[in-house]
Amino acid sequence: MGKDTKNGANRKRVPLWAQLLVGMVVGIAIGAIWPKFGATLQPVGTAFIKAIKMIVIPLVFSAVTLGVYKMGNDIKQLGRLGILAFAWFYLATSICVALGIGLNAIFHPAAGAALQPTGKLPENLATSIDWVKFLLDIIPDNVIAAMANQKMLPTLFFAICFGLSLAAIGEKSRYITNLLEGILNAMFKLTGGIITTAPIAVAAIMAWIFATQRGSVILGLFKLVGVMYLGVLIVMVLFWIIVSMLGQNPFATTKRILEPLLLAFTTASSEITLPRRMEILEKHGIPDRIVSFVLPLGYSFNLDGAALYQSLAVCFLVEAYGLHLDTPTILTILLTTLIANKGGAGIPAAALVVIATVLTTLGLPIEGIAILAGVDRLMDMGRTAINVFGNTVAALVLHKFSGNQVT
Repeated sequence: MGKDTKNGANRKRVPLWAQLLVGMVVGIAIGAIWPKFGATLQPVGTAFIKAIKMIVIPLVFSAVTLGVYKMGNDIKQLGRLGILAFAWFYLATSICVALGIGLNAIFHPAAGAALQPTGKLPENLATSIDWVKFLLDIIPDNVIAAMANQKMLPTLFFAICFGLSLAAIGEKSRYITNLLEGILNAMFKLTGGIITTAPIAVAAIMAWIFATQRGSVILGLFKLVGVMYLGVLIVMVLFWIIVSMLGQNPFATTKRILEPLLLAFTTASSEITLPRRMEILEKHGIPDRIVSFVLPLGYSFNLDGAALYQSLAVCFLVEAYGLHLDTPTILTILLTTLIANKGGAGIPAAALVVIATVLTTLGLPIEGIAILAGVDRLMDMGRTAINVFGNTVAALVLHKFSGNQVT
């Protein structure tokens, strides 16, 4: 009995990324060796996708509302420092989202990876933009109806307005924020349960794809990984330029935080690097008030590497479905990723949830997130390292431009 319990504990310690990788390999093998059987496994993956769609609206609404509420409180409490921090966070994230879209436009990693959608693709995805209609559609006539129809932009708009309103009424909002915290924690738990089934879903979807669409998708995924790491390199160079403009040696700065960077890369976890990064930055002259504010807050609001990956992955899936990335589509990806990316820390498989949010906004099938899950770990390491370095740069920027306000 004791031995069986010990063996069960060992199985539980297998990390999710390893399970997903095994699921991907098993699925490809099934699709290649038993294509008829592999072609019948699509419903297994569809069940997983429907479960993800089930949690997207309540999860994103509660996370964004609480994130904006906390942001509003931080700005009120910290004044100019708070405003500078969030201005930098949104600027850096916007650059990374735009970079992901731009890299896709140059390299087109999805070329040849023709995905066959299970549902009807929206006919109006590739139309010329009507700016008035686009902006008016963001404001929901009925927020409950918008949520029920999974209209993401109106839901996000309401979440932002609601979060700001909660911050404005101060202490009176505590009952609502406590309720939202409870909803968010429950959704975290539910998401975690759904994600535990991801290896089976990945195996089923990869078997179906390989049986029906062969190896072009696999090649496209590896091209996506390569393009993403090119983006990581470009972001690092941009950060080095910014550090140089702040009057510091970028390579010396990188060397100082090399230990947390390597830890973030190998573990794909930002939070475990926080104590060491705070210690290093304070040791090198960054005031405690800036460090203790920027780094923990940046963990939720300054996910530069994640933004790069999310925009690139969404563009990959859009083109894999054979659709054209026109101005309305690009604008929707930029805006939705910018909003949904904030407050994503702590959500199980947060990157996949954000990608599902953007795909839902575009009216596209979200089966593609199961395809991405197979190689997610390979890209997670790079984007996590960028998240860590980006927050370090944010602390340096805030120290430079906060003047003598913070000591």
